[in-house]
Amino acid sequence: MYNILVCDDEKDIVEALNIYLSSEGYNIIKAYNGEEAVKAVADRDVHLVLMDIMMPVMDGISAMTKIREKSNIPVILLTAKSEDTDKILGLNVGADDYVTKPFNPVELIARVKAQLRRYMSLGGGSISKEEDTIIIGGIVLDDKARTVTVDGENVNLTPTEYHILKLFMKNPGKVYSPKDIYKMVWEDVPLGSEGTVAVHIRHLREKIEITPSEPRYLKVVWGQGYKLEE
Repeated sequence: MYNILVCDDEKDIVEALNIYLSSEGYNIIKAYNGEEAVKAVADRDVHLVLMDIMMPVMDGISAMTKIREKSNIPVILLTAKSEDTDKILGLNVGADDYVTKPFNPVELIARVKAQLRRYMSLGGGSISKEEDTIIIGGIVLDDKARTVTVDGENVNLTPTEYHILKLFMKNPGKVYSPKDIYKMVWEDVPLGSEGTVAVHIRHLREKIEITPSEPRYLKVVWGQGYKLEE
């Protein structure tokens, strides 16, 4: 059974999420501010975090920054429509996705399942089918061990970053639009997905490129999308 940490200062929202997610068989851990969330992740076996941004004591962005110092578990932010700047900030400091309030329970559960699938495939749980190691230039992706090295150095990727890189490495030279990437990696309808994808691509470049502003591998094809140079 997967443990999902739900953190929001509005208790009604926590209880609603508890009902939705419990009905899917998940075990829910409750927190009502960022400080409680950080402690819960440190003390418990948490597989995914659903967290509000605007909270007392410690806000969601600060909490996620602390969580990311020690853990790559998926984090989905709960945001208000007026918090667009905070959404991008959240993605910049390590969020995997966000859901806008008032949320659709079906959409939220679908996003939770997609994030858990990616996390489990990276060693958080059962391993998916074995595939050959993929090598492009100095990048080596071992999909059996779920590891990535660049020029012999280990690279620590989040589950989302790993799956974006794997998509490109399995199809070198192929151009993917932001909508294509979102549809294939997030497994969701790509509405307003460009900003989310761009932030994750930037993070990936910072980890695999010597000079992210002048990438050797992950390049922009203007007006079309991105590709991995062979």
